[in-house]
Amino acid sequence: MKLSPREADGYFAKPDAGKAGLLIYGADAMRVALKRQQVIGALLGDGAEEEMRLTRIPGSDLRGDPALLLDAIKAVGFFPGPRAAFVEDATDAAAPAILTALEDWAPGDAQIVVTAGQLKPSSKIRKAFEAHPNAYAVGIYDDPLSRAEIERTLAQAGIQAVPRDSMAALTDLAGELGPGDFTQTIEKLALYKRGDTSDLTLEDIDACAPRSTEAALDDVLNVVAEGRPGEIGPLIRRLQAQGTNAVSLCIGATRHFRTLYACASDPGGAAQGIGKLRPPVYGKRRDRVLRQAQGWGAPKLETALTVLTDTDLQLRSAGQVAPAMALVERAMIRLAMLARSR
Repeated sequence: MKLSPREADGYFAKPDAGKAGLLIYGADAMRVALKRQQVIGALLGDGAEEEMRLTRIPGSDLRGDPALLLDAIKAVGFFPGPRAAFVEDATDAAAPAILTALEDWAPGDAQIVVTAGQLKPSSKIRKAFEAHPNAYAVGIYDDPLSRAEIERTLAQAGIQAVPRDSMAALTDLAGELGPGDFTQTIEKLALYKRGDTSDLTLEDIDACAPRSTEAALDDVLNVVAEGRPGEIGPLIRRLQAQGTNAVSLCIGATRHFRTLYACASDPGGAAQGIGKLRPPVYGKRRDRVLRQAQGWGAPKLETALTVLTDTDLQLRSAGQVAPAMALVERAMIRLAMLARSR
């Protein structure tokens, strides 16, 4: 039987030990692995491997020894409790062994859990699980984590007091990060908040969120927008060392100044305009963007966007011979000086 994404979320949390098996497939190996960990943990409970109630079989091994899986599901365990045979990274080369085990499965046997990469509808393994009346097939897609998945990750990490604004920030973060990176961030948050029973704040999230090239880019743009030309050179050298090119820096600057212009040009003022931004901004970054928008004002921001547009066109010009990063640095210094003018 085929489970929809909504049905799958419920099943992963409370799997049925009486089913013959479950196939989890998808292009993102990390997403598939996280779902597999969740369902096996919920199915077998703690200590499954130590009690030999979980048998791991690489999918490639089934091609040379097709009986491995059937032997694993029929084996009698030394410890009481549900059992499972986990086939990892299966391909259609392992289909004969998996299909035989599904056909011969009987109540009391270990449940068959199979993970695979992206499978076509014509895949023998996928067709077998989707057609089997006592087994499930679930496709995992590259969608952002759902609210239920975020809440489950928080609960597993022991983080409970999450106000609405913090949850909104975590939802945005989950959309930017992969599921593995997001889970690691939540685990880092749990350690950061260890012994602290207060609500999870935006400052807590900001302190634990991954720092990347985007963060270094934000540092440059904030220095420019706040009129500190003397700090621009070293920050641009750091970005250059991280592999950022001149065009990317110019595009990032244009995006930032468009955001400021959207706030400053709102009829209700920058404070009202910042509330209309999508995606929204939170915490310290919100306060900083608001101050920058109010300090610049719409007319000066129009000038800034003109400077950036001219620089971008110059960078893309076929006749351009000057060093690209030097052109961008000059534009940034010009904007920083503009920010200081009255």
